[in-house]
Amino acid sequence: MDQLWLAFVQWLHTVGLHVDAGTSRAVAEGAARATQQLDMPGLLALAAALGWASGFRLYAVVFIVGMLGAAGWLALPEGLTVLEHPAVLLVSGFMLLVEFFADKLPWVDSAWDALHAFIRVPAGALLAASVFGFDNATLAIVAGLLGGSLSATALATKMTTRAAVNTSPEPFSNWGLSFFEDGLVVAVVWLATQHPLVFGAALLLMLLVSVLLLVVLFRFLRAVLRRVSSFFSGSAKVA
Repeated sequence: MDQLWLAFVQWLHTVGLHVDAGTSRAVAEGAARATQQLDMPGLLALAAALGWASGFRLYAVVFIVGMLGAAGWLALPEGLTVLEHPAVLLVSGFMLLVEFFADKLPWVDSAWDALHAFIRVPAGALLAASVFGFDNATLAIVAGLLGGSLSATALATKMTTRAAVNTSPEPFSNWGLSFFEDGLVVAVVWLATQHPLVFGAALLLMLLVSVLLLVVLFRFLRAVLRRVSSFFSGSAKVA
């Protein structure tokens, strides 16, 4: 990381921008702190965050975490270093853009979520388990179960809430909710990696809100389940 920063500083000098020694040292120290290995609470928070956020925006999670690792701002566990690969970043970044726009269109967002209903949950479980890798199989299995459950809860909350919002004729509430989810994913990843204990408390609050929403919007939840079931039943008949 120090070599990358030195190269960047040298490039700045070539274009006429000069960075003083104090600033350079402060940034380098900050980067060094950011790349320290996560402790156990940090690893657990990261696993939970990956599972939860995957239920909302799987491709954004993969891209953000991969970029943090590639830039040297987060020392990813060995099982997640594959996210730093340029090919993974390229594909996840492209799919992030597709999902960003698809999620802003009423009913298209619900169709997109239905299509990804059986992708996000196992992906969330896999990402959470990869935090601990195969060196600690017990923790990996526990993290995978936790990540899959959190991803399923987040996905159910998202789809149910969208089904309710899409009954409104105006698109602004849908857009607002979609942008809120975009920001929520970024906030969840940041909080989990920077303040894992605070994230734990926030996660409990988000789970409580999810349960309340699912109870209040139960009839929309049933409609979502019917839609997903019919979607995959139709796909099976075509096959």
